[in-house]
Amino acid sequence: MKKRYLVPGDYMADPSVHVFDGKVYIYPSHDYESGIPEDDWGSHFNMRDYHVFSLDDVMEGEVTDHGVVLDVADVPWAKRQMWDCDCCEKDGKYYLYFPAKDKTDIFRIGVAVSDHPYGPFVPEPDPIRGSYSMDPAVFKDDDGQVYVYFGGLMGGQLQRYRDNSALECASLPAVGEPALPSRVARLTDDMKQFAEEPRAVVVLGADGKPLAADDPHRFFEASWMHKYRGKYYFSYSTGDSHLLCYAVGDNPYGPFVYQGVILTPVVGWTTHHSIVEYKGKWYLFHHDSVPSGGRTWLRSLKVCELHYDAEGRIQTIEGKDE
Repeated sequence: MKKRYLVPGDYMADPSVHVFDGKVYIYPSHDYESGIPEDDWGSHFNMRDYHVFSLDDVMEGEVTDHGVVLDVADVPWAKRQMWDCDCCEKDGKYYLYFPAKDKTDIFRIGVAVSDHPYGPFVPEPDPIRGSYSMDPAVFKDDDGQVYVYFGGLMGGQLQRYRDNSALECASLPAVGEPALPSRVARLTDDMKQFAEEPRAVVVLGADGKPLAADDPHRFFEASWMHKYRGKYYFSYSTGDSHLLCYAVGDNPYGPFVYQGVILTPVVGWTTHHSIVEYKGKWYLFHHDSVPSGGRTWLRSLKVCELHYDAEGRIQTIEGKDE
């Protein structure tokens, strides 16, 4: 299968991809060499700004770098670690949703606004009220309602919360207990706040029960939502089992029934992605660490075609090239 590295001259990761004005726009995080040893909490991910990229031909066309569109120094409430972001258009405005650690090192989700999909983006003075954790992914449904999915374990701090409230002590479920789920909330009409309390995004197994915390296909981070033939496809990373998986439901809230693996493990610890249709073809955008020699905190954007079978199942892609 043909795959393409999109920005060979820099380390970009966690691509969120959308089609605006007939072009493909990529909203990635930006990896820098930090000099900090790897740990389980992501301190070595020294990410302090966002670029936007665009292209007209996914597999062959020139990639345009629109430069830095938002820097952590521009965000009044943010201290460090601007991880995966996403963008959504409404009424001619473009809204960039991004996580960052605040002055107390707690992840919140912020919003920045632009008149153009390529920025620059002007941040709101405060993060979204009631937001926590990271990896926001924004989905606009056919009726115009907009939802943000978010959450990630370990360095993403999701284990510090239950029912949208902070715990006295962070905890992970025991073996056999239901896995910690992603979260979803509908956005307000002005796109700047949650319109409701975030809900759990439950992924069920074939037995109708939520996937367990020790299931290798359970949610860990990197939520994404797309529609195909009227069904809602919730896809995500499984973290320490290094897979991209997906589940299907009948509405944006779920529950979603687990279906299979989209991408097997890549070179590098993390797996993060987006799925988009463009000019009649479907594409999987993701990253790996091959260009950096396998260093998981220096990742590079990659893309390949995605295919469905007659029943709407996504065909599995091998993460490591032969």
